[in-house]
Amino acid sequence: MKRFFIIAGFLLLLALVCVGIVGFNFMRDAGIKQYFATMKPPAATVSTVTVKPSGWTPGVEAIGTVNAVRGVDLTLETSGIVKDILFHANQKVAADAVLVQLDDAVEKADLVAQKAQAASDQAALTRAIELQRRGVGTDATLDAARAAADASAAQVNKLQAVLDQKQLSAPFGGTVGIPKIDIGQYLAPGNAVVTIQDLDTMRVDFTVPEQQLPLLKIGQTIKLGTNLADMSFAGSIRGIDPKIDPASRLVSIRGEVANPEGKLTPGQFVQIRVELPQENNVISVPQTAVTSSLYGDYVFVVQPAKPAAAAAPAKPDEQKAGADKASGDAAKPQADATKPAADTTAKPADAKPADKAAGDAAKPAETAQQPALTISQVFVKLGRRNNGMVEIVQGLKDGDQVVTAGQNRLFNGMSVAVDNTIDPSKSANKQVQQ
Repeated sequence: MKRFFIIAGFLLLLALVCVGIVGFNFMRDAGIKQYFATMKPPAATVSTVTVKPSGWTPGVEAIGTVNAVRGVDLTLETSGIVKDILFHANQKVAADAVLVQLDDAVEKADLVAQKAQAASDQAALTRAIELQRRGVGTDATLDAARAAADASAAQVNKLQAVLDQKQLSAPFGGTVGIPKIDIGQYLAPGNAVVTIQDLDTMRVDFTVPEQQLPLLKIGQTIKLGTNLADMSFAGSIRGIDPKIDPASRLVSIRGEVANPEGKLTPGQFVQIRVELPQENNVISVPQTAVTSSLYGDYVFVVQPAKPAAAAAPAKPDEQKAGADKASGDAAKPQADATKPAADTTAKPADAKPADKAAGDAAKPAETAQQPALTISQVFVKLGRRNNGMVEIVQGLKDGDQVVTAGQNRLFNGMSVAVDNTIDPSKSANKQVQQ
Protein backbone atom coordinates (compact mmCIF):
# COMPACT_ATOMS: atom_id res chain seq x y z
CA MET A 1 0.00 0.00 0.00
CA LYS A 2 2.85 2.36 0.86
CA ARG A 3 4.48 1.63 -2.47
CA PHE A 4 1.19 2.48 -4.22
CA PHE A 5 1.10 5.92 -2.59
CA ILE A 6 4.72 6.54 -3.52
CA ILE A 7 4.10 5.67 -7.17
CA ALA A 8 0.90 7.76 -7.23
CA GLY A 9 2.73 10.73 -5.70
CA PHE A 10 5.55 10.40 -8.22
CA LEU A 11 3.07 10.27 -11.11
CA LEU A 12 1.18 13.28 -9.70
CA LEU A 13 4.43 15.22 -9.37
CA LEU A 14 5.40 14.27 -12.93
CA ALA A 15 1.99 15.42 -14.18
CA LEU A 16 2.35 18.73 -12.36
CA VAL A 17 5.80 19.24 -13.88
CA CYS A 18 4.48 18.52 -17.37
CA VAL A 19 1.53 20.86 -16.85
CA GLY A 20 3.90 23.54 -15.60
CA ILE A 21 6.20 23.16 -18.60
CA VAL A 22 3.29 23.31 -21.04
CA GLY A 23 1.79 26.30 -19.24
CA PHE A 24 5.14 28.09 -19.20
CA ASN A 25 5.62 27.53 -22.92
CA PHE A 26 2.09 28.72 -23.63
CA MET A 27 2.53 31.87 -21.53
CA ARG A 28 5.94 32.52 -23.10
CA ASP A 29 4.60 32.23 -26.65
CA ALA A 30 1.63 34.44 -25.78
CA GLY A 31 3.93 37.04 -24.24
CA ILE A 32 6.26 37.04 -27.22
CA LYS A 33 3.32 37.34 -29.61
CA GLN A 34 1.86 40.22 -27.61
CA TYR A 35 5.26 41.94 -27.43
CA PHE A 36 5.82 41.83 -31.17
CA ALA A 37 2.19 42.76 -31.86
CA THR A 38 2.48 45.94 -29.83
CA MET A 39 6.09 46.75 -30.73
CA LYS A 40 6.46 49.65 -33.18
CA PRO A 41 9.27 49.44 -35.76
CA PRO A 42 11.88 52.23 -35.57
CA ALA A 43 11.30 55.26 -37.77
CA ALA A 44 13.15 55.11 -41.12
CA THR A 45 15.27 58.13 -42.07
CA VAL A 46 14.32 59.70 -45.41
CA SER A 47 14.97 62.85 -47.44
CA THR A 48 12.02 64.87 -48.68
CA VAL A 49 11.11 67.76 -50.94
CA THR A 50 8.06 69.99 -50.78
CA VAL A 51 5.98 70.08 -53.96
CA LYS A 52 5.57 73.59 -55.41
CA PRO A 53 4.34 74.71 -58.84
CA SER A 54 7.25 76.18 -60.80
CA GLY A 55 8.36 77.08 -64.29
CA TRP A 56 8.97 74.26 -66.74
CA THR A 57 11.02 74.47 -69.93
CA PRO A 58 9.87 71.62 -72.20
CA GLY A 59 12.12 70.30 -74.91
CA VAL A 60 12.70 67.64 -77.52
CA GLU A 61 15.58 65.33 -76.65
CA ALA A 62 17.50 63.25 -79.17
CA ILE A 63 20.84 61.59 -79.90
CA GLY A 64 22.98 62.89 -82.74
CA THR A 65 26.38 62.85 -84.41
CA VAL A 66 28.67 65.83 -84.86
CA ASN A 67 30.40 66.55 -88.17
CA ALA A 68 32.37 69.47 -89.54
CA VAL A 69 30.49 71.85 -91.81
CA ARG A 70 33.40 71.46 -94.27
CA GLY A 71 35.39 68.25 -94.07
CA VAL A 72 36.71 65.84 -96.71
CA ASP A 73 39.25 63.08 -97.21
CA LEU A 74 41.78 64.32 -99.78
CA THR A 75 43.02 62.16 -102.67
CA LEU A 76 45.21 62.68 -105.76
CA GLU A 77 43.89 62.70 -109.33
CA THR A 78 47.02 61.15 -110.87
CA SER A 79 49.58 58.52 -110.05
CA GLY A 80 53.18 59.07 -109.06
CA ILE A 81 55.90 58.75 -106.44
CA VAL A 82 55.59 60.83 -103.27
CA LYS A 83 58.42 63.37 -103.34
CA ASP A 84 57.60 65.55 -100.35
CA ILE A 85 54.99 65.78 -97.54
CA LEU A 86 54.53 69.42 -96.59
CA PHE A 87 52.32 69.08 -93.49
CA HIS A 88 52.21 67.34 -90.12
CA ALA A 89 49.35 65.91 -88.09
CA ASN A 90 46.83 68.38 -86.58
CA GLN A 91 48.34 71.31 -88.42
CA LYS A 92 46.10 74.22 -89.33
CA VAL A 93 46.58 75.08 -93.00
CA ALA A 94 45.27 77.87 -95.20
CA ALA A 95 43.25 77.45 -98.38
CA ASP A 96 45.30 76.42 -101.48
CA ALA A 97 48.31 75.44 -99.36
CA VAL A 98 50.35 72.63 -100.96
CA LEU A 99 50.22 69.49 -98.82
CA VAL A 100 51.84 66.76 -100.96
CA GLN A 101 54.24 66.95 -103.92
CA LEU A 102 54.66 64.05 -106.35
CA ASP A 103 57.66 63.53 -108.62
CA ASP A 104 57.00 65.84 -111.63
CA ALA A 105 60.35 65.93 -113.48
CA VAL A 106 58.93 64.41 -116.70
CA GLU A 107 55.93 66.76 -116.72
CA LYS A 108 58.18 69.78 -116.19
CA ALA A 109 60.41 68.76 -119.14
CA ASP A 110 57.41 68.24 -121.38
CA LEU A 111 56.07 71.64 -120.36
CA VAL A 112 59.39 73.37 -121.19
CA ALA A 113 59.51 71.70 -124.64
CA GLN A 114 55.92 72.62 -125.34
CA LYS A 115 56.49 76.22 -124.28
CA ALA A 116 59.38 76.41 -126.77
CA GLN A 117 57.18 75.00 -129.51
CA ALA A 118 54.46 77.50 -128.59
CA ALA A 119 56.94 80.36 -128.84
CA SER A 120 58.06 79.14 -132.29
CA ASP A 121 54.46 78.86 -133.48
CA GLN A 122 53.72 82.34 -132.14
CA ALA A 123 56.71 83.75 -134.07
CA ALA A 124 55.51 82.02 -137.26
CA LEU A 125 52.09 83.57 -136.74
CA THR A 126 53.65 87.01 -136.35
CA ARG A 127 55.58 86.61 -139.64
CA ALA A 128 52.47 85.37 -141.45
CA ILE A 129 50.57 88.40 -140.26
CA GLU A 130 53.37 90.72 -141.45
CA LEU A 131 53.52 89.03 -144.88
CA GLN A 132 49.76 89.24 -145.17
CA ARG A 133 49.95 92.96 -144.33
CA ARG A 134 52.56 93.46 -147.13
CA GLY A 135 50.43 91.50 -149.58
CA VAL A 136 52.93 88.72 -150.24
CA GLY A 137 51.32 86.11 -147.99
CA THR A 138 48.24 84.04 -148.63
CA ASP A 139 45.25 83.67 -146.35
CA ALA A 140 45.81 79.92 -146.12
CA THR A 141 49.31 80.42 -144.75
CA LEU A 142 48.03 82.89 -142.16
CA ASP A 143 45.23 80.58 -141.06
CA ALA A 144 47.62 77.62 -140.72
CA ALA A 145 50.05 79.70 -138.63
CA ARG A 146 47.23 80.94 -136.34
CA ALA A 147 45.92 77.40 -135.84
CA ALA A 148 49.38 76.08 -134.99
CA ALA A 149 49.94 78.91 -132.44
CA ASP A 150 46.55 78.26 -130.78
CA ALA A 151 47.22 74.52 -130.60
CA SER A 152 50.62 75.06 -129.02
CA ALA A 153 49.16 77.43 -126.42
CA ALA A 154 46.43 74.92 -125.58
CA GLN A 155 49.03 72.17 -125.25
CA VAL A 156 50.97 74.34 -122.80
CA ASN A 157 47.85 74.79 -120.68
CA LYS A 158 47.23 71.05 -120.74
CA LEU A 159 50.74 70.19 -119.61
CA GLN A 160 50.50 72.86 -116.90
CA ALA A 161 47.28 71.23 -115.63
CA VAL A 162 48.97 67.80 -115.61
CA LEU A 163 51.85 69.34 -113.68
CA ASP A 164 49.44 70.87 -111.17
CA GLN A 165 47.90 67.44 -110.57
CA LYS A 166 51.22 66.35 -109.15
CA GLN A 167 50.49 68.61 -106.20
CA LEU A 168 47.80 68.14 -103.53
CA SER A 169 46.45 71.48 -102.23
CA ALA A 170 44.02 72.27 -99.41
CA PRO A 171 40.56 73.11 -100.84
CA PHE A 172 39.79 75.29 -97.79
CA GLY A 173 41.35 76.35 -94.54
CA GLY A 174 41.15 73.80 -91.73
CA THR A 175 42.95 71.23 -89.61
CA VAL A 176 44.64 68.28 -91.31
CA GLY A 177 44.84 64.85 -89.79
CA ILE A 178 47.46 62.12 -89.70
CA PRO A 179 49.17 61.53 -93.07
CA LYS A 180 48.33 58.15 -94.57
CA ILE A 181 51.31 58.08 -96.97
CA ASP A 182 55.10 58.02 -96.79
CA ILE A 183 57.82 59.61 -98.89
CA GLY A 184 58.80 57.37 -101.82
CA GLN A 185 55.44 55.59 -101.84
CA TYR A 186 53.72 55.05 -105.19
CA LEU A 187 50.21 56.46 -105.23
CA ALA A 188 47.41 55.48 -107.55
CA PRO A 189 44.50 57.83 -108.32
CA GLY A 190 41.89 57.75 -105.55
CA ASN A 191 44.20 56.70 -102.70
CA ALA A 192 43.35 58.55 -99.45
CA VAL A 193 46.15 60.88 -98.39
CA VAL A 194 44.83 62.88 -95.42
CA THR A 195 41.62 64.30 -93.99
CA ILE A 196 41.01 68.02 -93.54
CA GLN A 197 38.28 69.38 -91.26
CA ASP A 198 37.13 72.93 -90.60
CA LEU A 199 36.49 72.75 -86.83
CA ASP A 200 35.35 76.35 -86.31
CA THR A 201 31.72 75.51 -87.09
CA MET A 202 30.16 72.10 -86.59
CA ARG A 203 26.91 70.57 -87.76
CA VAL A 204 24.92 68.02 -85.81
CA ASP A 205 22.56 65.53 -87.45
CA PHE A 206 19.81 63.84 -85.44
CA THR A 207 16.34 62.39 -85.87
CA VAL A 208 13.07 62.88 -83.99
CA PRO A 209 9.74 61.00 -84.13
CA GLU A 210 7.16 62.30 -86.55
CA GLN A 211 4.85 63.22 -83.63
CA GLN A 212 7.36 65.87 -82.50
CA LEU A 213 7.88 67.38 -85.96
CA PRO A 214 5.23 70.13 -85.49
CA LEU A 215 7.19 71.40 -82.46
CA LEU A 216 10.33 72.16 -84.50
CA LYS A 217 11.12 75.01 -86.85
CA ILE A 218 14.14 76.60 -88.53
CA GLY A 219 16.15 78.82 -86.19
CA GLN A 220 15.11 77.16 -82.92
CA THR A 221 17.77 77.02 -80.22
CA ILE A 222 19.41 73.68 -79.56
CA LYS A 223 21.74 72.65 -76.76
CA LEU A 224 24.09 69.72 -76.92
CA GLY A 225 26.77 67.99 -74.89
CA THR A 226 28.19 64.63 -73.98
CA ASN A 227 25.31 64.06 -71.52
CA LEU A 228 22.05 65.72 -70.47
CA ALA A 229 23.66 67.17 -67.32
CA ASP A 230 26.32 69.07 -69.29
CA MET A 231 24.74 70.96 -72.21
CA SER A 232 27.60 73.42 -72.70
CA PHE A 233 27.20 74.01 -76.47
CA ALA A 234 24.43 76.06 -78.08
CA GLY A 235 23.41 76.38 -81.71
CA SER A 236 20.33 76.54 -83.90
CA ILE A 237 18.37 74.38 -86.35
CA ARG A 238 19.46 74.98 -89.96
CA GLY A 239 17.54 72.30 -91.83
CA ILE A 240 14.53 70.00 -91.48
CA ASP A 241 14.09 67.16 -93.95
CA PRO A 242 10.70 67.58 -95.66
CA LYS A 243 10.34 63.81 -95.93
CA ILE A 244 9.63 61.35 -93.10
CA ASP A 245 11.36 58.00 -93.35
CA PRO A 246 8.50 55.51 -93.93
CA ALA A 247 10.52 52.65 -92.42
CA SER A 248 11.43 54.26 -89.08
CA ARG A 249 8.86 57.09 -88.94
CA LEU A 250 11.69 59.49 -88.07
CA VAL A 251 12.54 62.86 -89.61
CA SER A 252 16.13 64.10 -90.04
CA ILE A 253 17.15 67.42 -88.47
CA ARG A 254 20.41 69.33 -88.95
CA GLY A 255 21.75 72.04 -86.67
CA GLU A 256 24.86 74.19 -86.55
CA VAL A 257 26.92 75.08 -83.50
CA ALA A 258 30.02 77.21 -83.04
CA ASN A 259 33.15 75.35 -81.92
CA PRO A 260 35.77 78.06 -81.33
CA GLU A 261 37.79 76.01 -78.81
CA GLY A 262 37.67 72.82 -80.86
CA LYS A 263 36.15 70.71 -78.10
CA LEU A 264 33.72 69.02 -80.47
CA THR A 265 35.21 66.42 -82.79
CA PRO A 266 33.72 65.17 -86.09
CA GLY A 267 31.99 61.84 -85.61
CA GLN A 268 31.39 62.45 -81.89
CA PHE A 269 28.25 61.16 -80.15
CA VAL A 270 26.23 63.89 -78.38
CA GLN A 271 22.97 64.37 -76.49
CA ILE A 272 20.74 67.06 -78.00
CA ARG A 273 17.89 69.08 -76.55
CA VAL A 274 15.71 71.49 -78.54
CA GLU A 275 14.38 74.21 -76.24
CA LEU A 276 10.61 74.92 -76.38
CA PRO A 277 8.69 77.89 -74.84
CA GLN A 278 8.56 77.91 -71.02
CA GLU A 279 5.41 76.87 -69.13
CA ASN A 280 4.32 78.04 -65.66
CA ASN A 281 2.58 76.36 -62.68
CA VAL A 282 3.87 72.88 -63.45
CA ILE A 283 4.21 70.39 -60.59
CA SER A 284 7.41 68.37 -60.79
CA VAL A 285 9.54 66.24 -58.46
CA PRO A 286 13.02 64.70 -58.71
CA GLN A 287 13.09 61.46 -60.64
CA THR A 288 14.52 59.71 -57.57
CA ALA A 289 11.17 60.22 -55.81
CA VAL A 290 9.23 58.07 -58.29
CA THR A 291 9.12 54.29 -57.97
CA SER A 292 7.81 52.12 -60.80
CA SER A 293 5.96 48.85 -60.24
CA LEU A 294 3.67 46.47 -62.06
CA TYR A 295 0.70 48.43 -60.72
CA GLY A 296 1.96 51.83 -61.83
CA ASP A 297 4.22 54.67 -60.72
CA TYR A 298 3.94 55.89 -57.15
CA VAL A 299 5.56 58.18 -54.57
CA PHE A 300 5.59 58.26 -50.76
CA VAL A 301 4.02 61.35 -49.20
CA VAL A 302 4.97 62.27 -45.62
CA GLN A 303 2.02 63.07 -43.35
CA PRO A 304 1.59 63.72 -39.60
CA ALA A 305 0.65 60.59 -37.70
CA LYS A 306 -3.02 60.32 -36.83
CA PRO A 307 -3.82 60.75 -33.06
CA ALA A 308 -4.64 57.63 -31.05
CA ALA A 309 -8.27 56.57 -31.14
CA ALA A 310 -10.46 57.67 -28.23
CA ALA A 311 -11.28 55.12 -25.52
CA ALA A 312 -14.18 52.78 -26.35
CA PRO A 313 -17.53 53.57 -24.60
CA ALA A 314 -18.23 51.52 -21.48
CA LYS A 315 -20.70 48.65 -21.58
CA PRO A 316 -24.19 49.07 -20.03
CA ASP A 317 -23.28 46.89 -17.01
CA GLU A 318 -20.12 48.88 -16.41
CA GLN A 319 -22.05 52.16 -16.73
CA LYS A 320 -24.57 50.94 -14.13
CA ALA A 321 -21.85 49.87 -11.72
CA GLY A 322 -20.12 53.20 -12.17
CA ALA A 323 -23.36 55.07 -11.43
CA ASP A 324 -23.93 53.06 -8.21
CA LYS A 325 -20.37 53.74 -7.13
CA ALA A 326 -20.75 57.45 -7.85
CA SER A 327 -23.97 57.65 -5.83
CA GLY A 328 -22.30 55.82 -2.94
CA ASP A 329 -19.35 58.19 -3.03
CA ALA A 330 -21.73 61.15 -3.05
CA ALA A 331 -23.48 59.85 0.09
CA LYS A 332 -20.29 59.53 2.12
CA PRO A 333 -19.81 63.25 2.83
CA GLN A 334 -23.36 63.44 4.26
CA ALA A 335 -22.71 60.47 6.57
CA ASP A 336 -19.44 61.89 7.79
CA ALA A 337 -20.76 65.43 8.27
CA THR A 338 -21.24 64.82 12.07
CA LYS A 339 -17.60 63.84 12.48
CA PRO A 340 -15.06 66.51 13.40
CA ALA A 341 -13.28 68.05 10.48
CA ALA A 342 -9.98 66.44 9.72
CA ASP A 343 -6.73 68.34 9.55
CA THR A 344 -6.65 69.75 6.05
CA THR A 345 -3.08 70.95 6.22
CA ALA A 346 -1.23 69.51 3.26
CA LYS A 347 1.70 67.32 4.16
CA PRO A 348 4.83 67.06 2.07
CA ALA A 349 4.03 63.47 1.29
CA ASP A 350 0.58 64.50 0.00
CA ALA A 351 2.15 66.65 -2.71
CA LYS A 352 3.84 63.73 -4.45
CA PRO A 353 0.79 62.56 -6.42
CA ALA A 354 0.19 66.08 -7.65
CA ASP A 355 3.82 66.42 -8.69
CA LYS A 356 3.64 63.08 -10.44
CA ALA A 357 0.48 64.15 -12.25
CA ALA A 358 2.11 67.40 -13.29
CA GLY A 359 5.08 65.44 -14.63
CA ASP A 360 2.81 63.09 -16.52
CA ALA A 361 1.00 66.07 -18.02
CA ALA A 362 4.28 67.58 -19.13
CA LYS A 363 5.34 64.48 -21.06
CA PRO A 364 2.71 64.83 -23.82
CA ALA A 365 3.70 68.46 -24.21
CA GLU A 366 7.29 67.43 -24.81
CA THR A 367 6.32 64.79 -27.36
CA ALA A 368 4.03 67.31 -29.08
CA GLN A 369 7.08 69.35 -30.03
CA GLN A 370 8.25 66.53 -32.30
CA PRO A 371 5.13 65.12 -33.97
CA ALA A 372 5.36 61.60 -35.35
CA LEU A 373 5.39 61.28 -39.14
CA THR A 374 4.10 58.50 -41.34
CA ILE A 375 4.12 57.91 -45.07
CA SER A 376 1.32 57.25 -47.50
CA GLN A 377 1.75 55.54 -50.86
CA VAL A 378 0.25 57.70 -53.64
CA PHE A 379 0.00 56.56 -57.26
CA VAL A 380 0.81 59.31 -59.77
CA LYS A 381 0.60 59.91 -63.49
CA LEU A 382 3.91 61.00 -65.01
CA GLY A 383 4.47 63.51 -67.79
CA ARG A 384 7.61 64.96 -69.34
CA ARG A 385 11.16 64.74 -68.01
CA ASN A 386 13.81 67.44 -67.94
CA ASN A 387 17.20 67.70 -66.22
CA GLY A 388 16.53 65.12 -63.51
CA MET A 389 12.94 66.28 -62.87
CA VAL A 390 9.71 64.58 -63.87
CA GLU A 391 6.34 66.26 -64.35
CA ILE A 392 3.46 65.00 -62.22
CA VAL A 393 0.23 65.25 -64.19
CA GLN A 394 -2.02 63.72 -61.56
CA GLY A 395 -1.70 62.56 -57.95
CA LEU A 396 0.09 65.40 -56.10
CA LYS A 397 -0.85 68.91 -55.04
CA ASP A 398 0.91 72.02 -53.84
CA GLY A 399 2.47 71.57 -50.39
CA ASP A 400 2.82 67.77 -50.40
CA GLN A 401 6.04 66.51 -48.82
CA VAL A 402 7.44 63.76 -51.04
CA VAL A 403 10.19 61.28 -50.15
CA THR A 404 13.17 61.61 -52.51
CA ALA A 405 15.65 59.15 -50.96
CA GLY A 406 15.53 56.16 -48.63
CA GLN A 407 12.29 54.67 -49.97
CA ASN A 408 13.74 51.24 -50.78
CA ARG A 409 12.40 49.59 -47.61
CA LEU A 410 9.37 51.75 -46.97
CA PHE A 411 5.80 50.56 -46.81
CA ASN A 412 2.45 52.28 -46.51
CA GLY A 413 1.81 53.71 -43.01
CA MET A 414 5.40 53.34 -41.81
CA SER A 415 6.89 55.85 -39.33
CA VAL A 416 9.68 58.00 -40.76
CA ALA A 417 12.11 60.69 -39.68
CA VAL A 418 13.06 63.46 -42.12
CA ASP A 419 16.73 64.33 -42.69
CA ASN A 420 17.36 66.70 -45.59
CA THR A 421 21.09 67.17 -45.06
CA ILE A 422 21.69 64.94 -48.10
CA ASP A 423 20.18 66.06 -51.40
CA PRO A 424 20.04 63.14 -53.90
CA SER A 425 19.55 65.56 -56.81
CA LYS A 426 23.13 66.80 -56.39
CA SER A 427 26.29 64.80 -56.87
CA ALA A 428 28.25 63.58 -53.84
CA ASN A 429 31.28 65.69 -54.77
CA LYS A 430 29.26 68.93 -54.80
CA GLN A 431 27.74 68.16 -51.42
CA VAL A 432 31.16 67.44 -49.88
CA GLN A 433 32.50 70.75 -51.23
CA GLN A 434 29.57 72.60 -49.68
